[in-house]
Amino acid sequence: MKPLFIIPARGGSKGIPGKNIRPFCGKPLICHAIDQARAFTTDDRICLSTDSAQIRGVAEDYGLRVPFLRPAELATDTAGSREVMLHALDFYTAIGTDTDRIVLLQPTSPLRSLEDIRRCINLYRDDCDMVVSVKEAATNPYYNAYETDSEGLLHISKGDGMYTRRQDAPKVWEYTGAVYVINPESLRRMPMGSFSRRLMCATDPKRAIDLDTPLDWLMAETISRELNQ
Repeated sequence: MKPLFIIPARGGSKGIPGKNIRPFCGKPLICHAIDQARAFTTDDRICLSTDSAQIRGVAEDYGLRVPFLRPAELATDTAGSREVMLHALDFYTAIGTDTDRIVLLQPTSPLRSLEDIRRCINLYRDDCDMVVSVKEAATNPYYNAYETDSEGLLHISKGDGMYTRRQDAPKVWEYTGAVYVINPESLRRMPMGSFSRRLMCATDPKRAIDLDTPLDWLMAETISRELNQ
């Protein structure tokens, strides 16, 4: 196995200013992702992709060398994850690091477990585009998600709307944002939204908080203490 673990950590953050280096349960947020990656590989296969010299400094103080800063055009609000990963992949390919899978760990999902990561890695195979961590969706298009028609009238999003119990409706899933294991060749060929061979890894919804607001942060720290992380 020749993974490249990518931890994307942009400097700008509107919802929680400076969140990637803000202390979360006693240490900077990015350090949790670094520790999780280190449980599976060596530092030479861990890429912290950031545009921020401050974030780079925190990571290097934590012992992880950060060999480049991400260019400004890949650090805007509209920059996509695919472009960030391709930039990192190209850098490591240029220095002779072969990669057979990318493991993307977003710092904003600190509650993911090592077992979540391990199961995603173990599910990966060469003929798939991606393995992604998911949770059962809170809103089900067969049961309680609706769309409006041209007259503004509500209609069930999918199916005939005749399910009277949620547990009878087909299960639907949503990405947690915590773990992605991606085929590098698929990433080079197409946008991630065009992937047709995706495998899911169902995870505990309690661990699926993505840190976007101060309330998310408060909830995640509370849950983390409950889980004794």
